[in-house]
Amino acid sequence: MPDSLFTIDAMRAIFSARARLARMLDFEAALARAEAHIGVIPQHAADVIAAQCDVSRFDVDAIENASRNAGNLAIPLVAALTRNVAAVDAGAKGYVHWGATSQDAIDTGLVLQLRDALAEIDADLARLADALAAQARRHATLVLPGRTWLQQALPITLGVKLAAFVDALDRHRDRIASLREHAMVLQFGGAAGTLASLHDKGLEVSEALGNDLRLAVPGMPWHTQRDRLCDIAATLGMLTATLGKLARDVSLAAQTEVGEIDEPAAPGRGGSSTMPQKRNPVGASIALAAAVRVPGLVATMLTAAVQEHERGLGDWPAEWETLPQIVLLTAGALDAMAEVAEGLDVHADRMRANLDITNGLIFAEAAQMALAPAIGRDAAHSLVASACRRASAEGAHLRDILEADPKVSCVLDRHAIAKLFDPAGYLGASGAFMERALARHP
Repeated sequence: MPDSLFTIDAMRAIFSARARLARMLDFEAALARAEAHIGVIPQHAADVIAAQCDVSRFDVDAIENASRNAGNLAIPLVAALTRNVAAVDAGAKGYVHWGATSQDAIDTGLVLQLRDALAEIDADLARLADALAAQARRHATLVLPGRTWLQQALPITLGVKLAAFVDALDRHRDRIASLREHAMVLQFGGAAGTLASLHDKGLEVSEALGNDLRLAVPGMPWHTQRDRLCDIAATLGMLTATLGKLARDVSLAAQTEVGEIDEPAAPGRGGSSTMPQKRNPVGASIALAAAVRVPGLVATMLTAAVQEHERGLGDWPAEWETLPQIVLLTAGALDAMAEVAEGLDVHADRMRANLDITNGLIFAEAAQMALAPAIGRDAAHSLVASACRRASAEGAHLRDILEADPKVSCVLDRHAIAKLFDPAGYLGASGAFMERALARHP
């Protein structure tokens, strides 16, 4: 599991060994109650079993250690539960885990963990999106260089740049909401997915069990149909990619030579063991590390979905640590970038200075489009490209080169040319795009 650098305490608690067993015991207790409700097992036996399904009554380490020989956690857990029940009521022990299989307890326990985890992720997603929306509004008209292929392209606003992330994060929230609706379902199929041991009571027990656990009951058991878990993995993979993109942009803007944005400053944050001046983008580093690791884990989930017949051999167990790692890493990246967004340190002076470092070349397209109606787009492109080469070779400002060119001066006067080099004058629909994105933000 990732250590404290790469995740958060709340998610570590959800996926701790103790929590994993507790959620499996929740399944066992609910199963007993559901079967008693339907009349499959005696009510007294169900009461005894449910009372013993308290994780504090179990040696978590011993069960974890025993799982290596058993092949999964459910086998030693059910054995320990049976012993505990027998110590209270020998007659009730025979009804423990009645009609279920190990995969029912393990998969449903995992779904219960994922339900808690997705609620946590949704809250942190809202936190990050809200912080970025606030920053976008705060810097709605602040102009900086837009960059393509790591080169300056056209002026943009910080508002529209950040609003694009808000828009993406809101889509991720929609995906998480969809997962919480369709992927949080009960797994209960018995030994081979038919509930044969429950005879004609299988469907009734399933409904009662789902109601008890507040999980939807799917049309049929999903022992080796892993698409729902893959959907969770892939959705979190996409989210982590967006967080990595945000981290990449922040860290590039924080480079000493660029200096447009810094992560929030705090004592002990982003320092160096040897260089006192360092202000490293540590939040971005955490998110980028997750963005490097998660795609491979998603691929593992997709590979593990190709399972044999009615119970996977090796591929099902491959999921047990893989999906929790994806969730843990995603949560860590989300928390790190929310902290960055909330305290983003913006340097407007450096943005303005960087707009000027190309001697006006960033406004080349603006000049081309101003000339195109009079001389045609191709001719305008050729003329301005030639002027850009001259400006670069001579260390001159593009504005001066254009003003001295009679082909330009016969179309545009000095005032019109000067207006082309106003950063706020060539922003297109930036403001409208930002407002549209923020208007959709809940």
